[in-house]
Amino acid sequence: MTRSRAQDPNVCGVTAAIAVIDGKWKTALLWLLESGPHRPGELRRRLPGLSEKVLTQALREMEADGLVHREVHDVLPLKTMYSLTAFGRELSEALAPLSDWGHRRLEKLTEAQPAS
Repeated sequence: MTRSRAQDPNVCGVTAAIAVIDGKWKTALLWLLESGPHRPGELRRRLPGLSEKVLTQALREMEADGLVHREVHDVLPLKTMYSLTAFGRELSEALAPLSDWGHRRLEKLTEAQPAS
């Protein structure tokens, strides 16, 4: 889905919401940032396989969408912290029932697998 569709007022609300969290890493970043502010290096260590380039791109998009706040502390070396905005927390809360459903689905899949 294109980011421009996420801003189209004539699109379904669910489509607009999914466009904001679309991608492999954004929901994981939301989940990590729920616990409080994190530095980019901390986020990368917690998400193996996430490159610096992709992390930067995802955080910039999330910041542009109003989900995260970027704060740069004027010390050497520069210290950057990311945290959820109130809007980001609202999205995270809205996703909680979907997360619960996903966990129930995974449990059903596990139960349905034949014992080896």
